[in-house]
Amino acid sequence: MDLLPKALLLVLFLCALCGTSGSIDFCCGTIVPETPVLELGKEFTATCILSEYGRQYTRATADDISWMFRNVTVDRKYYTKINESAISITVNITEETKSPLKCNVISHVLSHPESKNVYGMLFTVGYPPEMPKNLSCWVLQSGDQLSHIMSCTWNPGARDPLLKTTYSLHARYYSTNISNMSIQKNYGELDFQTMPIYTTVTIQVEAENELGKVSSEVLYDPVNILKMNPPKNVKVTTEGFPTTLMVKWKRSINLPQLVLRHTIRFSAVGASVWSEIPVGDIPPENESFRLQNLQPYTDYVVQIRCMNTRDPMYWSEWSTNVTEKTPEDKPSSRPDLWRIIIPSEINSEKRVKLKWKDPLHSNGKILGYNLTITNRDKREILHMGPNEREYTLSSGKHNIRVTVTANNSVGISPPAVLTLNKEHPPVEAVTCVSQDEKLWVYWQLPNSTHVTEFLLEWEEAGQTVWQREPGSSRSAVLKGNFLPFKFYNISVYPLYQSVPGKPYTVGAYLKQGVPLMSPALKVEKSGKNEIELEWSPIPLEKRQGFIVNYIIFYEDSKGERKSEVIGPEVYTYKLKSLASNAKYDVWIIPSTIAGPSQESSRLTVTTRQYAVGEIEAIVVSVCIGFLFLTVMTMAVCINKNKMIKKHIWPQVPDPSNSTIANWSPDFPSRPASPKEGSMTDVSVVEVDIFDKKSMNEEMLKKDKYSSEEHSSGIGGSSCMSSPRQSVSDCDEGDSGQTTASTVQYSSVVASGYKGQTPASLPPFIRSESTQPLLDSEERPEDLHVQEGSGHLPAHRNPRHPYFRRPWAVSEDNPLNLQQIEIGEQNSSSLGFCPVEEGSQQTTPTTENVPAAGSASSGPSYMPQASGYRPQ
Repeated sequence: MDLLPKALLLVLFLCALCGTSGSIDFCCGTIVPETPVLELGKEFTATCILSEYGRQYTRATADDISWMFRNVTVDRKYYTKINESAISITVNITEETKSPLKCNVISHVLSHPESKNVYGMLFTVGYPPEMPKNLSCWVLQSGDQLSHIMSCTWNPGARDPLLKTTYSLHARYYSTNISNMSIQKNYGELDFQTMPIYTTVTIQVEAENELGKVSSEVLYDPVNILKMNPPKNVKVTTEGFPTTLMVKWKRSINLPQLVLRHTIRFSAVGASVWSEIPVGDIPPENESFRLQNLQPYTDYVVQIRCMNTRDPMYWSEWSTNVTEKTPEDKPSSRPDLWRIIIPSEINSEKRVKLKWKDPLHSNGKILGYNLTITNRDKREILHMGPNEREYTLSSGKHNIRVTVTANNSVGISPPAVLTLNKEHPPVEAVTCVSQDEKLWVYWQLPNSTHVTEFLLEWEEAGQTVWQREPGSSRSAVLKGNFLPFKFYNISVYPLYQSVPGKPYTVGAYLKQGVPLMSPALKVEKSGKNEIELEWSPIPLEKRQGFIVNYIIFYEDSKGERKSEVIGPEVYTYKLKSLASNAKYDVWIIPSTIAGPSQESSRLTVTTRQYAVGEIEAIVVSVCIGFLFLTVMTMAVCINKNKMIKKHIWPQVPDPSNSTIANWSPDFPSRPASPKEGSMTDVSVVEVDIFDKKSMNEEMLKKDKYSSEEHSSGIGGSSCMSSPRQSVSDCDEGDSGQTTASTVQYSSVVASGYKGQTPASLPPFIRSESTQPLLDSEERPEDLHVQEGSGHLPAHRNPRHPYFRRPWAVSEDNPLNLQQIEIGEQNSSSLGFCPVEEGSQQTTPTTENVPAAGSASSGPSYMPQASGYRPQ
């Protein structure tokens, strides 16, 4: 506020300077009215007036004037044009209205218009003071007299004026005016040199600031505002009665004309509620009073105060505390008796611990307890000391009646009775909730209506604690020292006279928090597309609340995360629809109503490539298929064995068992011997001859064994299967036949029919067939004579080992007898031995065969009339 005059002087100085220098800033007009304080919520009107000089120099009119609060331009809708040189604005003042208020004008002197400031006004905003209310004054007692200082308080109002406001007290009595400027906005003092008593005095408080002044209502007659000191010398004494105390005091002021009233309040030590004696129960002239209906042997705190009876406006303060204990009396209530069942795993006999508390109204110091145990006809009385408050016994199977009494120096308490081994129905639907940092228990009455009271039980710091509630109660606040985040088991027992009912137990937390830990996961089973997880419950001290659910998170190697929400009582879970042979990170988070716990350590698991039993199923399937195929193959082989044997192992006749030689011809079996020097035409089987020395012994052996697999010739057999010595016997070593030779068959064909002698010798007809003999060999009646000649039967004649033909023999003349050399046999006999693969063919020989180069016209064999003869 001190800056405002200085600012105005600065503006005037600039305007004066403008008249001499020709400047157009700050000297072209003014703002009227120039108000330094504006009231909030009210409209304010200001006018900007251009001077004659300003109009000429700037060539501006009222249309070129604009208004600004600080840097905010006022909308032209609030403008009012008064004339060509003045314009006004009317705005509502708010807290957003910022100082200063400026009037600007657009100058047209230069080539382009330019805004110039004409005038500015600094201001503050605020409210006028509110009228003070509830003015009250009092005069305190100083010593034995009244003080000359009057103290007053008032309510200055809820609105802050935002301006400096002063408050002053004014008092008037007779022709004396007393005033005092207060430095506080709601408290002040007036100094009376002598306090006027029973004199009319008017008192007011006045509030003033730059926006106005206001006064409170007038307060009259200060004699009614006397406030005494509390009574002095307060004493409390006993009178020998256990339920009364005597209170005595003295007046605090020495003014006989003042009549005082007194009141007393008292309470037991530690109690939060005071009991107060009504004002009318204590006569004004009394200075003592007897307190009655108190509890025996109880410490009481007593206080007293007083006030003027003429106009009871102000009570004195309460006197200081005075404590006294009432005398003893015999206990008026019974001990609080209860039992705790001790669990026993070894001994089947139930053990019970009896516990009791002092009577609620012990009315004195407890000197001991009397415990009486009645078991059927047996009665036992025990005297316990004052600090012995529990006893353990075996309850057995029969009902036991327990009675406890307490005694002090005056008498014995009523008995507390409890019956063991007998239980009645429990309460129904117990709930426990936390409200206002207290545990409230609610229950419903059981079907039986004979409940006398309820007992609530829980544990604190390892000790069993209980409290009793009346039988009409349906709820109770537990009176215990409960800690947040700790679990408590609350049990409610209905009591039927002395018989307790069955308990109903619920869990409770005073306050719940997030779990301190998460359970550790472990893999119970792992499959191809699923994993079974298992975890243990969180320890009770780590839960800090009721677990509402578990959330299992699992994340694959690609970072794709999924979750499953599980109930609080589930401790195994199977994750399904997983990829096979894939790695997953799995973790679990438990939650309470306060929120989830911190993330636990992750468990890395890998699913199987094959499901459990899948490999075994494949192996079993393959084995079963193979077994089925084998069984089917064996069945087919057994069923078709003849056909298979025929295709794989053809039937080869054994020449040693042949009966061809025994067939009987219809004509002499031996024709006339040819003349000496002649030889029957023969058909020579050409074989490759190997020198014995050039043949590997191993090859011979191999040929020997291989010869068993082939057979050839009519009546021929392998050298290994023939029981007779043949020309192809492997033991001779000089045979030139090998198993690599083609199987050849030789037959003697007669040139005549039925005894007719042909003109020439029948030649041996060479056969290149490799097929085995037909079955008709055993059935000669099925054979047919081909080309008019029959087959001749063979005869068992001595055989020559082989024919040897020199290497020079030509294929064109195979029968050149000049080249045939007969060795190791008589020149008169002739034999044939086919030599294919070690097989031998027995052919009959003729006797007295001429020497080489001679010819014979007689045949070696005569044809049979009917081919082969059946054996």
